[in-house]
Amino acid sequence: MSTKELLEYASITVEIVGVLLIVGGLLYATSRWLFSTKPTPLTRYQRYRENLGCAILLGLEVLVLADMVRSVALDPTVASLGVLAMIVAVRTFLFDAQGGRGGQRPRGELTSRLRELTFVQQC
Repeated sequence: MSTKELLEYASITVEIVGVLLIVGGLLYATSRWLFSTKPTPLTRYQRYRENLGCAILLGLEVLVLADMVRSVALDPTVASLGVLAMIVAVRTFLFDAQGGRGGQRPRGELTSRLRELTFVQQC
């Protein structure tokens, strides 16, 4: 087996893991939402969004890794780099929407409406 084939298999495996993380996170978040004992629906909804957002973010991290291997080592074309750039942009937006690593944002950074739509907890 050549190095190129090995990298291709590794990239496909990492992509499958990324998709499984997203689907598994969806199932986990949905099961927590269905069986939650929180009294208010808004609290349950916020927790569902947070759990789902964390799963998507983690899955995108893994998919970015797979695309980096494919774009840099296997197929360094402009189109593949464009796909990688779009995935990184979506991942960066979601990361910022979650409040970064600390889960807190500086005051006045976003409008109040957008702040209501962002996630509160850290993943």
